Amino acid sequence: MPASETSLFSPVRFGPYQLANRIVMAPLTRSRAGAGDVPRAMTAAYYAQRADAGLIIAEATQISPQGKGYAWTPGIYSDAQVTGWKAVTDAVHAKGGRMVLQLWHVGRISHPDLQPGGQLPVAPSAIAPAGIEAFTETGMKPIPTPRALETDELPGIVADYRKAAANALAAGFDGVEVHAANGYLLDQFLRDGTNTRTDAYGGSIENRVRLAVEATEAVVGVWGGDRVGLRIGPVSTRNDIADSNPEPLFLHLVDRLNALKLGYLHVIEGITGGPREVEGAFDLSVLRKRFNGLYMVNNGYDRTLAMTAIASGAADLVAFGRPFISNPDLVERLRRGAALNAPDMATFYGGGEKGYLDYPRLDEG
Repeated sequence: MPASETSLFSPVRFGPYQLANRIVMAPLTRSRAGAGDVPRAMTAAYYAQRADAGLIIAEATQISPQGKGYAWTPGIYSDAQVTGWKAVTDAVHAKGGRMVLQLWHVGRISHPDLQPGGQLPVAPSAIAPAGIEAFTETGMKPIPTPRALETDELPGIVADYRKAAANALAAGFDGVEVHAANGYLLDQFLRDGTNTRTDAYGGSIENRVRLAVEATEAVVGVWGGDRVGLRIGPVSTRNDIADSNPEPLFLHLVDRLNALKLGYLHVIEGITGGPREVEGAFDLSVLRKRFNGLYMVNNGYDRTLAMTAIASGAADLVAFGRPFISNPDLVERLRRGAALNAPDMATFYGGGEKGYLDYPRLDEG
């Protein structure tokens, strides 16, 4: 077996765990939670089918009712949700897998239909995302201008991250990932295109990274740094996010994260779900050189690109998203260089077992 292939499929240490390979199932919203935003029994079956991944990052999961931005997404703030997720982690562990939970607050990418009491979504500043609609239980709806969070509300949001992290521990996860990408709340605070605050959480780079660092510190207080990851998309414009000078911003963030001794940094290359190359973008390899933990890459990876990234030392882990939807045995298919099942995009969001549990494995095809 070529050295490059050996390294993609070789074990790697994440905190106290030995991961079986360097292939990660990326967090994938599927909008199939039940009443009370509780994971359903089929969710346990879905993730167990994919437990061959070195690490599974569970779908983005709201830390509070205010953190919700899409219909039928799961939460991690109620006892029923913890119980629902415990069935999922038990199923994954029974197959020998490892799984972390992605902690999520969407900020302005929401709609009053999805918010407690029909309130406005919240954000660092009262700036509406241009051209973005919210996925509600009654269809797509324009996102309104959000309400700017008061400074004295931010400790409560940090506390929500801490509580969600504790609930994830109770639910049997092996770690957590803080979602600071894709134009959601922490990303909104990071970027000067969405953060025009004049308090301690706005203005300078140091101030704009403050909430992301405080939330991550709270999570590390529950888990220890080595079982915590953080996701960023430094040059992605997903959900109308932008910054005038992202390179020093994200280098500063990485420096602050290094002090917390995180297990990994999860970096979306290019535009989330879009092109890997972005005109005028900075070279993300500077983040690889700067970050002290495991470096995970994501966006548009295939077998060859993934093997090259690991073999060259450009990354320690490679996250695959949509290929895992339609290929529950993706690791084996990558190992063999086998063809991949085509995904049914009509069943990506919402629905039942169709397009969720029924994709064939190699030995079933």
